[in-house]
Amino acid sequence: MKPFMDENFLLGTEVAQTLYHNYAEKLPIIDYHCHINPKEIAENKRYANITELWLGGDHYKWRAIRSFGIPEEMITGPASDYDKFRMYAKVMPHLIGNPLYHWTHLELKRYFDCDLILNEENCEEIWKLTAEKLQSDDMRTRAIIEKSGVELICTTDDPADTLEWHKVIAADETIKTKVLPAFRPDKCFNINKKGLAAYYEKLGAATGVEIKDTKSLKEALHKSILFFDSMGCRTADHGFDEYPYFTKSSEYAADKAMDAALRSDGADVTPEQLAVFKSEIMRFLASEYNKVGWVMQLHLGVSRNANGRMFAKMGPDTGWDMIGEMSISEIAKLLDAMESDNALPRTLIYSLNPGDNAAIGTMLGCFQTSGDGMPRIMQGSAWWFNDTLDGMKAQMRQLANLSVFGRFTGMLTDSRSFTSYPRHEYFRRILCSVIGEWVEDGLYPCDMDSLAEIVCDVCYNNTKNFFRFYEKK
Repeated sequence: MKPFMDENFLLGTEVAQTLYHNYAEKLPIIDYHCHINPKEIAENKRYANITELWLGGDHYKWRAIRSFGIPEEMITGPASDYDKFRMYAKVMPHLIGNPLYHWTHLELKRYFDCDLILNEENCEEIWKLTAEKLQSDDMRTRAIIEKSGVELICTTDDPADTLEWHKVIAADETIKTKVLPAFRPDKCFNINKKGLAAYYEKLGAATGVEIKDTKSLKEALHKSILFFDSMGCRTADHGFDEYPYFTKSSEYAADKAMDAALRSDGADVTPEQLAVFKSEIMRFLASEYNKVGWVMQLHLGVSRNANGRMFAKMGPDTGWDMIGEMSISEIAKLLDAMESDNALPRTLIYSLNPGDNAAIGTMLGCFQTSGDGMPRIMQGSAWWFNDTLDGMKAQMRQLANLSVFGRFTGMLTDSRSFTSYPRHEYFRRILCSVIGEWVEDGLYPCDMDSLAEIVCDVCYNNTKNFFRFYEKK
């Protein structure tokens, strides 16, 4: 029987152990997609307790505690921070097979030097131990980032944002990690939802453009992109929650859809109008991204807010989303339209539905026309409900079967927590495990130079080069 989470955790072969300990373990982290708040970096936040650090806004953990049958008031309600942590500790022993079990104990080890196995009986001891550690300057946000080996972070930012905290960070020479904005224009597309006029007014105020039609919206987005680019932005991220198909579009047709949306606050927008509008704006944005050399990230296959009652009560990003369906062939049509415009940027494709992995793997090969030493498009890491042990292995194997695994861009945290960086360790261990198994099974020679190159590329080099993070413009 193997010991729990020792130095060779998940590393079942000698090759895997060598690749991880000699190469992957100490590589810097480039976290190119996350949801942490740049304000907390600028202000170097100190956390009051482990609940504030771990459970505030973490819908992964909230879903797990709910699934054990704990009442909501003990999760996101008025219960004390200690009682909320106690509920998480109570659930922990039952999370066998869940990545939360591994992530939680990796974080206890890496940040609190704690080898205890969290449960309800020792939660008070761990509460006190972590509370004491959190009072140290070594556990403020900047120190956490630095001790995690994080070289660069991309936050998630709306086109209407002023990026004031990014300006503060950029001006502070004591912050060693590069912190860049990432462009997330989802609200621009939501013409079928309430609040569009108010959002366009905010975007217009930020860019100095009165937004009244598709042309002026494009002008505002163009100005926002130039501003983000001046702040070091190198990527745009899109969540395609309601984009059922791609269709031919024009500014005229998009204007009609936008007009219907503004007159009815989204109520009278048809699915056809939504598709026309989104198709038109996506083609425009792809062209803009291509001009400034950004990577376009597309997140697909989310079915949002399945529990309407709880969504109405608690709002978005509180744990009521699920895996949905989206036609990859329709995404291919979108990419083809961008390609026909000679404006397809470097692109990463993620799907929340693991059933899409094979289709994405075959789609990648249809658009590899860059000829510049990097792929034009690549599949992103196993995302959200898929960043499990089995989910990551399955995604890696499928990608390797159908594309060039050595150009894979590796892991991201997609997290709101500053102690989520051990997810990169988890990924790297799994990566080395999968590669080690291929070598052990005689599917690849035990050429350590080639294997080390693949591991270093997937963990670090490919991300750096694909996003052009350090290229001067």
